Amino acid sequence: MAQVQQPSIADTRGAQMFPTLGVADIARVARFGRFRRYSQGEWVVRAGDAGMGMTLILSGEITVSQRDSLGHVTPIHRHGPGGFLGEVGQLSGRPSFIDAIAETEVEAVEVSPPQLRALLIAEADLGERLTRAFILRRVGLIEAGASGATLIGRAKAAPVMRLRSFLGRNGYPHQQLEPDQNDDAKALADQYMTEGVQMLVICPGGDVLVDPTDEEVARCMGIVDMRERPELYDVAIVGAGPAGLSAAVYAASEGLSVLVMDCRSFGGQAGASSRIENYLGFPTGISGQALAGRAFVQAQKFGADMLIPAKVTEMSCERHGEDDELRLALEDGRTVRARTAVIATGARYRRPDLDALARFEGRGVWYWASPIEARICSRQTVVIVGGGNSAGQAAVFLANHAAKVIMLVRGPGLAATMSRYLIDRIQGTANIELLPHQELCELEGGDSLEAVCWRDRRNGQQRRLALQHLFMFIGAEPETGLISQCGLELDQAGFIITGRACACPLSQYKPELLESSIPGVFAVGDVRSGSVKRVGGAIGEGAQVVASIHQYLARQDAERAERTSPAAAARATV
Repeated sequence: MAQVQQPSIADTRGAQMFPTLGVADIARVARFGRFRRYSQGEWVVRAGDAGMGMTLILSGEITVSQRDSLGHVTPIHRHGPGGFLGEVGQLSGRPSFIDAIAETEVEAVEVSPPQLRALLIAEADLGERLTRAFILRRVGLIEAGASGATLIGRAKAAPVMRLRSFLGRNGYPHQQLEPDQNDDAKALADQYMTEGVQMLVICPGGDVLVDPTDEEVARCMGIVDMRERPELYDVAIVGAGPAGLSAAVYAASEGLSVLVMDCRSFGGQAGASSRIENYLGFPTGISGQALAGRAFVQAQKFGADMLIPAKVTEMSCERHGEDDELRLALEDGRTVRARTAVIATGARYRRPDLDALARFEGRGVWYWASPIEARICSRQTVVIVGGGNSAGQAAVFLANHAAKVIMLVRGPGLAATMSRYLIDRIQGTANIELLPHQELCELEGGDSLEAVCWRDRRNGQQRRLALQHLFMFIGAEPETGLISQCGLELDQAGFIITGRACACPLSQYKPELLESSIPGVFAVGDVRSGSVKRVGGAIGEGAQVVASIHQYLARQDAERAERTSPAAAARATV
C-alpha cells in the first residue's frame, strides 16, 4: 500500500504563514522601521547573514528560497506589497536560514530586531499575527529540511542521533542523508569518511566537519553567539527549562534586563516530554518541546537575551565593584556580570551503578524519548526504567511506535510516584507491561546494546531479554556544579535550600521564599530543595521569583543611594 504523505504546515496554515498586511497595518509597522530600496536582482538577505529583523514590502516583489549546504535550492514564497520577511530567529538577530532576492525594483521598510520586539509589544493584535507567522515559518523550515546543516551518516548511528536531538531541541532546521541512498552524500562519504568515521556535517557555508561535537556544529551554523557582554544585567538566569524560561518571561516583561544561559538547549527535561496533559490551559495536552518553544519566543519578544548553548562553569557569589555584582564564568572564557542570579539548572536522571552503562549511552541507552528515538524503535520491544511522570509519558508515547513497552519499577506500583491520568493511560494500553519490584542488574552488547538483565527484588529471580533500546528515568540528582565554590546551603541530597529554611550567615537578613543563603541568588524549579518536580510548579516558581528580585534590587538601590548621599558623605568626613 502506498504511504499517504502528510500535508505540510504550508499546506494547512499557509495564510497564517504568509499574511498580507493592509494599509493600516503597514503604517503601524512603518513607525518602527526605516525606508529601504532594492534594485532588481539585488540580494535582500543571504542564508548565513546576520538577522535583519523584519522587511515589509511597500512595492515590488521579493522571492524567498531555501538553500541547503549541498547547494540545492527550494523555492518558498514570492512576497508582494504587504508581504514581509522574517521568522523567530530574527527576534534576536540570529543568522538567516533563507535567501531573498528582489525580483523587481523594491521599496520596503526594514525593522531591526530591537525595534521588531518593540513593535510586537506595542501593537498587540498585529504583534500576535506577526509572531504566529514567524513561528510557523520556522516550523516550515524545519519540516522542509532544506536549509541549515546536512548530516551524512547512518540514521541509527549514535553521533547522528545525538546531533539530531541537539538541533531538533533547539529548533534548528537540518537534514540527514544516508550515504548509500543519496549520490551527493555518497560522494562526500567516499572523500571524507575514512575508517572509524560515523558522521559528516556540511555547514551552511560549505565547510565539512568530521565527527564534530555539538558545539562545533553550533558554531558553524552561527547558533553560538560569541559577542562579549560587558553590560551589567539585572538578572542572570542559568538554565532554560520551564522554571528558567518562566522567570525570563516575567522578568523581561517587567522591564528588567535579563540574560538566559543553558549548556545545551531550551526546555530542559520537560522539553523531551512527548505530551504533557495536566498543565493548566491545555486540555488536549501539549508536547514539552512546543510548550518550551513558545516560552522561548515569548521571552525574546520581551527582550530577554538568550545565550544557548553556553555553559556556565562557575559563579562567584562574592560581590564585586561599585554595583555589588555577581560574576559568572563561561566555559569559553567570557565573564557575565549581573546584580542577581537565578539558578534554574534542574536535575538530571540518575545513572545506576552498572558496568558498561557509559559505553551504551547513545548506543541503545537513552535518557529521553523524542520522535527520533521513537522511529528507530518501530515495531521493537523496549524497556523503560522508572515510575515517575517522565517515565509514564515516555511509555505512552513509545507504545504508539514500539511493538511492546516493558516498564520496570522498584516499588510495588505507580500510585505513589505518577499522576493518576498517566496510570490510567498505561493500564489502558495493551502493549505496555508493568513489572513492579524490579531493578536492572546487567547490560550486554558490543558496539551497541544487545540485551538487558533485571532481577526481582523480592526473590532475586533474574530475567534476560534481547533488545536494542533501554530508556532510563530514575530519580534525580541536582545540577549544582556551577555553585560548588559559592557556599550556598544545600540539603542532604544536594538541592539548594531557600527561604526561611536557610541558616543564613547574615543574622539580620531574612531570605525571600525562593532566595538562597546568599542574598540576591535565587533557586527555582527542580534544583531547589522542596520543589514539587512538576512543570506547572517550576513555571509558578519562575514567575514568583521575579517579585523577590524586584525587592532585592530595590533594597540594593536604596542602600547605594544612602551610601552616596550628601548626608552620608558628610558623616564620613566627621
